[in-house]
Amino acid sequence: MRYLIEVLFNTTNNTRVCVMVSLLSLPMVLGAHQIDELVILEIEQGQLAFEDEQMTAEFTAALKRQRLRRLAAMPWHKKFWIFIKAGVNHIIPKGLDHILFVLGLFFSSLLFKSLLWQVTAFTLAHSITLAFAAFGIVDISPDIIEPIIAISIVWIALENCLFKQMTKWRPIVVFCFGLLHGLGFAAVLSVYGLPRGNLIPSLLAFNIGVEIGQLIILIVATILFWGIRKKSWYRYYVQVPVSIIIALVGLFWFIERIV
Repeated sequence: MRYLIEVLFNTTNNTRVCVMVSLLSLPMVLGAHQIDELVILEIEQGQLAFEDEQMTAEFTAALKRQRLRRLAAMPWHKKFWIFIKAGVNHIIPKGLDHILFVLGLFFSSLLFKSLLWQVTAFTLAHSITLAFAAFGIVDISPDIIEPIIAISIVWIALENCLFKQMTKWRPIVVFCFGLLHGLGFAAVLSVYGLPRGNLIPSLLAFNIGVEIGQLIILIVATILFWGIRKKSWYRYYVQVPVSIIIALVGLFWFIERIV
């Protein structure tokens, strides 16, 4: 232990990064985690911050390289399942902004058909930009994307308050916002790292995971509110108040992300 401490504090940044990565690999050697759980765990550990920005970048890059080597050694079905889990995990429980956006779609109308149109537009849009970003066709800074995602939540929620039914332009608006959310998904996916040999299957698996997460949110919301959706008081005591809360949360995030 004394030797490790001396190495960490008396060597170069590169050496310290290698030592840190080696220490983080010990659970795998000891069998404390399943391989798929370890991949996700390392992503969380990779978010550790150091006072030295260069060391933080080197540490994160080293973890990513190690993770990609491990993924490359896995059978394709194992990698497929890992990225499905990663997609679900990004929505539930970590993607609260995406959850609120989907709930904003849910509370837009009493008609299932209108909800289906919106969800389809959203799914198609974020699938397009997620693929474009994964192949390096589009690259926009999260500092720009994240505040706009927050505004998309506010916009959708306010429309719910102003209009009783879905407007003609609503699917177009949802599609445009979906393109932005896809870039948000891509930012997370870039942290995970896509194995070059299985780029398309891994991308597809992650997208499937995202859709499963969204579907779970819609199913839960339907179970909770389907029985009262046709009540005369539903709009005034449920739809509008909940949409106002969603809008306020989105506004808070927007301010937080630009400050």
